Formats: sequence, structure tokens, C-alpha cells
Amino acid sequence: MESFTTLVLSLPTRNSTLRMRLWRSLKDSGCGVLRDGVYVLPASSDASALARIEADIRAHGGFALTGELRTSNDIRKLFDRGAEYGDLVQRVAAVRKSLPQLGARRGLTAIRRLERAMEKLSRIDFFAGSAKAQAMDAVASLKSAYRGHFAGGEPRSSQRGLRQLDRAKYQKRLWATRQSPWVDRLASAWLIKRFIDREARFVWLARPSECPKNAIGYDYDGADFTHVKNRVTFEVLAGSFGLEHDPALGAIGAAVHFLDVGGIPVHDAKVLEAMLKGAREKARSDDALLAEAMRVLDLLYNGLAQAGA
Repeated sequence: MESFTTLVLSLPTRNSTLRMRLWRSLKDSGCGVLRDGVYVLPASSDASALARIEADIRAHGGFALTGELRTSNDIRKLFDRGAEYGDLVQRVAAVRKSLPQLGARRGLTAIRRLERAMEKLSRIDFFAGSAKAQAMDAVASLKSAYRGHFAGGEPRSSQRGLRQLDRAKYQKRLWATRQSPWVDRLASAWLIKRFIDREARFVWLARPSECPKNAIGYDYDGADFTHVKNRVTFEVLAGSFGLEHDPALGAIGAAVHFLDVGGIPVHDAKVLEAMLKGAREKARSDDALLAEAMRVLDLLYNGLAQAGA
């Protein structure tokens, strides 16, 4: 016998706004439709969504009742996400085919969008099976293809240890990283310019092999500074130059880490990502993007420092 939370409802006939809002809420909750007006969620899931919907319906003069259903019938079939995963895999395939035309920046945006779709679908996949595994493999394969197309993609983590370095030996230098910079590379450039080498100059590489001999490379495989173990490049630079004890830099580093490789969610990450996306839409070149990102990160750092982050 399996247990399910059920919601039985009847909506007011003329409130189309309420109907649309509730339809979206029911869809987002991932509930199954037993029949018209009867919706179910596994008892093991977070059924608070159904309770909120019930309260909303009652507040607008409709009928709604939640209860428990225990049955040996195969209600699991109502939660089969196979078709939805199939649609997602098709979207992944389309993006992979068009990577050369999309380019590095738009390709990465498309990948991030697919990852969010995967996460959203996973949250309502209460009885995950092979369809989910296939979709995850497709997304992983797409990310691997992206790395192959564009300057090596995100660097692989090194297992070497960090060494404390003398900032005096890293002044007035040329710093090189992959073109179309995003969160980790932009934040690292800001960290370099503001705390390590105030007269730093930057060059954006189509591929790491083009790095000038006199340049200091960062955030690509084989670079002087790149991912080390569980640290992203921003964190590696901060650790290498003795900047880890600045709480505001630590807070920015945590947001950069989450946006770059995932992990523990960070409150400031969404704000930083939104502001950098705005900067990216405005900028017409990588130099212009960095200039906008410098302003964004200056404001974030000052705000965090004043708040005692």
C-alpha cells in the first residue's frame, strides 16, 4: 500500500485569473491528475503546496479539501516524467547541434537554461528512473561538447596545493584568460585589479595555446592559476595572495563558487548573477564587459564590507 495526499477541488466559475494561477501552481507542484478536480502527490513529497492551493481556493469562494489516500493501485503512473525528459533531451540535442552557430557566450547561456530546466523537472520527479538518468547523461554530454568547442571550456580541478605568493612579483603584468568571460573569470579579473596588481592588463584568448609567453594565465587547464581541488579560480587567487581573511571577499568567493560549479546555495549569488547578466547584455566587447563587472563587484564588495559580511 502506498500513501498519497489528495486535493479535491471545485473552482468558482467566473474567476479566470484564479483558474490560471491555480493551474500554474498545480503544474509546478508536480502533482498527478487522478480525474478532473482530483489531484494527488506522494505522501513522501512536500505536500504543503496542496495545502496552500486549498487555502487559496477557499479564500475565493471555491470548494477544496485535502486528505490522505492509501491504495495499492499503480498511481505512480500519474507521475511518469518520461515524456518531459524526452522533450528535454530533444532540446539538449538541438543546442548541441547548433553550438558552432551559437558561439561561446550564447552556448553557455543555453546550457545554463537547460540545467535549470533539468533541476526543475528533477524536483517533481518523485519516482525517478532511467529517463532521468538519460537526461542527465545528455546534459553532461552537451557540457563536454561545449568544452571541446570553446577554448577548453571550464578547467578541470588540479590536485596541487596552494602556495603563498609575493604580490610584489606580480605587478604591472599581463593576465590572460579565455574570451567571453563569465562569473569566475570576471570576478578573478576584478580581484586581480583591485587587490593583487592594480596596473594589471588583460588579454582574452580564443584558445589557451595562444597565451603570450609573458602573460600570467588564469582559469583554463594548464594556467598559472586555475581550479584547485574544490576551489574555483577566484578562491585560488584569494588563497594564494593571502586575501582569505577578508569577510567581504569570502562572501563574494562563495557566490562565485556557487555560480561557477554549484554546491551550497548562496543568498548573494542570484543578485550577482542578475547584475552580471545585465552587464553582459550592455557590453559590446570583453573589455567593456570587464569594465561593467568591475563596477558591479565594487558596489557588492563595498556593501558587504559595510555590512560586516
